[in-house]
Formats: sequence, structure tokens, C-alpha cells
Amino acid sequence: MNGLAIHPASRASETSRFPAHLVAGLAGTSFKHEHLPAILARGKQDGFFEVHAENYMGAGGPPHDALAHIRRDYPVSLHGVCMSIGGPRPLDQVHLQRFKALVERYEPALVSEHLAWSTHDTTYYNDLLPLPYTAATVSRVADHIEEMQEVIGRAILLENPSTYILFPESTMSETEFIRELVRRTGCGLLLDVNNVFVSATNHSYSALSYLADFPLEHIGEIHLAGHAMQEDDEGDLLLIDSHDGPVADAVWKLFDIVISQCGPLPTLVEWDSDIPDWPALEAEAVAAQAILDRYGRSYMLGKAHAAE
Repeated sequence: MNGLAIHPASRASETSRFPAHLVAGLAGTSFKHEHLPAILARGKQDGFFEVHAENYMGAGGPPHDALAHIRRDYPVSLHGVCMSIGGPRPLDQVHLQRFKALVERYEPALVSEHLAWSTHDTTYYNDLLPLPYTAATVSRVADHIEEMQEVIGRAILLENPSTYILFPESTMSETEFIRELVRRTGCGLLLDVNNVFVSATNHSYSALSYLADFPLEHIGEIHLAGHAMQEDDEGDLLLIDSHDGPVADAVWKLFDIVISQCGPLPTLVEWDSDIPDWPALEAEAVAAQAILDRYGRSYMLGKAHAAE
């Protein structure tokens, strides 16, 4: 791993309203308000929860009350979906300040954003749109990452996208593009394994080859999720990063490979639509934790032998 300070919740300030929690080696899930009674009823357990920053940019009310309940007992991963880091225009300063306020308010263990754009002028799209991978795009995205990190006072994790089109003007691969962003900005990475599988299937390349070229040493968090299968206009298979079902077997296998190489990284199961009852979502996190625990033991033994 690199030296990024991506778990500052372990150094919560003396004036913090919340206790410090670590996320190393833990599996977690998306936090949905309808699950709060079941989560509280089961009592404190290991794990962490992810929330989308844009759902908590109001000053108070039920969303903040629910999140405060969760944050007292668990680490939180704050995941942005609307910063439009890849957009052609300057970052929205109002949005950025609201994001900063959330970081200061809840002291999340992890902070992340997408390698995507979602705005045009004053219009916000409900999509995470892809980018051409060029030198000009690298410079623009790097500037936006550095600005965001400067404002919130910490390094972010950048998530690899799920894509459905490719740009003929791209001059580098996605992994080269991501590696250059890490080099320029010092950001960490959020590896979404489902996104890797979706993009690889849609564009007919090897997910394993993608992972072999991905800068695994900079990963600070992993995402798992379900996807939907459709057909494109030519009748070919098209996968959609839908987050509306359990993690697919192929994604579990890729996750197993990544953890076998990287050790027990914090892992989050996303399920954002067609939301099940809590036991079904919890079972996904339990399955992820079993893989983390299995490789965690051998990973720690390997580190101990290397130190001798």
C-alpha cells in the first residue's frame, strides 16, 4: 500500500462527536434508512457503511438523524456521485463546500468520487458519463482532484468507471489514465470489481488483463455490486451496472483474485435499487468478509515472515 492517510477516522479530533473506528479488513454495505431498525436491533457488530454524500447535503432532519445513529457505532465511507470530476467546467464551489462540511461533520474513514462527469452548464444528469482518455483529459481531471483534495484537506479515492462506449480519440488505456492520475495527484483508488467485469464484457476484453495492469498497490477500498443483463441493438450481451441484485459469481471470483494479491482491503457491497430486506444485504457482506478473513490470515503471516 502507499502512504496515503485514507483512514483519518482513527485519529478523530478531541472535539469529535463520534468515536474513532477503523475499517481495515472489514466488509460493509450501503446504508439504507429502511434498514436502520434492523441494524440497531442486532447490536454493534464489525463492518462499516457507505452513504452517498448528495443525500446528506441538507442541514438536518431525518437523514442526518439516521446517519448520526450509524456513525456513533460504525465507520462510514462517504461516496460522492455528483462532483463531476471529469467535467469540462470548473468544480461547483457550492457543492464542494457542502461536501467539505460533510467530511468535517462525520469524519468518514474513507472518502471517494467517480472518474466520470455528470454536468453540463447548469444541468445535472442522473448518470456517470465516461471520458476520452487523452493527455488533455488527464490534466483537467488531475486539476479537479487536486482542488477537491485541497478543499476537504485529505486524499480521496477515485473509482474506476463502468462504461458502455469507447472514444476513438483516446490515446491511452483506462489503467494508464488512472495510473497517471495517481502519480500527479497522490489520490488513492477505489477498485469497483463489478465495474471491471461490466466494462470488460461490454467491450470484449479480459477482466484479468485489466486487473493485471491496474495499480493495485494504490487501492484503499473495493466495491462489489450486482449488474443487469440486457441486449444492445445488435443483439449482443450488454451489462448494466444496476446495483439492484446480489453480486454475480464472476465478480466474486475476480474479487477473490484481487484479495489474494492485495490482502484484506475494506470492501463495500452496493445495493441501491430494488432494495431487499436487511438479512439479504447483510448476507452479501458476510460472504465478502469470509473472503477477507481467509486471505487476511495468510497475508499477515506473509508480512510477518518478510519482517524476520
